[in-house]
Amino acid sequence: MAAQRIKLTSEELGLMSLFQNVTGAGVRDCVIDNKNGRVIYVVNPGEMGKAIGKNGIVVKTLQKLVGKPVELVEYSEDPKTFIKNALDPKHVIDVRLTEKLDGSKIAVVVVAAKKKSAVVGRNGKNAEKARLLAKRYFQISNVHIVSQ
Repeated sequence: MAAQRIKLTSEELGLMSLFQNVTGAGVRDCVIDNKNGRVIYVVNPGEMGKAIGKNGIVVKTLQKLVGKPVELVEYSEDPKTFIKNALDPKHVIDVRLTEKLDGSKIAVVVVAAKKKSAVVGRNGKNAEKARLLAKRYFQISNVHIVSQ
C-alpha cells in the first residue's frame, strides 16, 4: 500500500530544511495546517527523541523559528501504528481498518472513555491531524474516534 507521491510547496520544503538543521532528526513530510494555525512534521521512525530534545528544548526552539505551534508525528509504514502516533499512542487502545463496499477505507480508533476528549483534542484538532495524515499516506478517507 504505497502512498501516492506527496507534493510539497517551497514553503514546506523550507520548513523541512529548517527542521533538519535545528533538530538533526530526519523528517519525511511537513504539513502547513493554516486552519488550525500549526505546522505538522512527520519524523522518521526512531528519531522523535532527537526532534523533541531534552525537556522539549529542540521543538521549542523550532516553534520560535517557525512562529507557530509545531506538532510531531512519528512515521510508520503500518497505517494502524501511524494513526496511533498521530493521536496520543498511550491513550489509543486499538485501531481497526475497514474497507467499505465503494472501496473507500476508514479507520476506527478505540480509546478509553475518560480519554476521548483528550485524544480528539480541542475543537477536534488532533482528530483532524490524524484524518489529514491517514488520507495523505494511506488513502484512508475517514478516522472515527470511539470510546470503549
